[in-house]
Amino acid sequence: MDEHIDRERLKHDLRYRFEYLSKFLNFTKEDILTLNSLAPIIFPKIQFIVEKIYEKLYSYDIIKKYFLLRNDNFESFSSSEEETNITVCSFQTDFRKDMLSMYLKKVFIQLEWNDVFLQYLSQIGEIHTESDHTISTNVDYVHVNMLFGYLEHLLIDLIWNEKNLDETRKRSSVCALNKVFRIQNDFFTMHYGISMKQDTNLTTSSKRIGKCLYK
Repeated sequence: MDEHIDRERLKHDLRYRFEYLSKFLNFTKEDILTLNSLAPIIFPKIQFIVEKIYEKLYSYDIIKKYFLLRNDNFESFSSSEEETNITVCSFQTDFRKDMLSMYLKKVFIQLEWNDVFLQYLSQIGEIHTESDHTISTNVDYVHVNMLFGYLEHLLIDLIWNEKNLDETRKRSSVCALNKVFRIQNDFFTMHYGISMKQDTNLTTSSKRIGKCLYK
């Protein structure tokens, strides 16, 4: 018998949404333990990962422009007339690099994906959308999606080239990472409002598909 999933709860209940994603992806305690076991391998390379990420981000003007916008939280740094926007951007970039480093560490050392941690993952998505009311962090989703892909590839490459991991552990590590990024990406789409269609649109789309398939 098929399992019922409450569509409305998926929209508003973060724990319920996570449990549905976990069941579908088969994200289990074993995956979390696998991530924990990777911490000693990943942690020494986090600075390298972060620098590679920002090198990639800064290589495209459409993404770089977000880093040139002054974040409200950094107004205190601009009190002096002598201070330039470049200095402010440097402060902001360093701060964001620290946040990315902290995020990676949390993902690999979190022993239990409890409600507090799920809320943290959710907030990571929310602060990049219009709901944050900050222009400098209101990033178009296309860039976020590409960032996740690039970050995942960096991590997979590091794991696959790790000599102290056998083939079985490498495979389980890559699978665990893939599940993590699918879950995190879904939390982003939730805040971007693109993961769930309106009921009316869903009905209309279904009718159109039906006509296309059977005419």
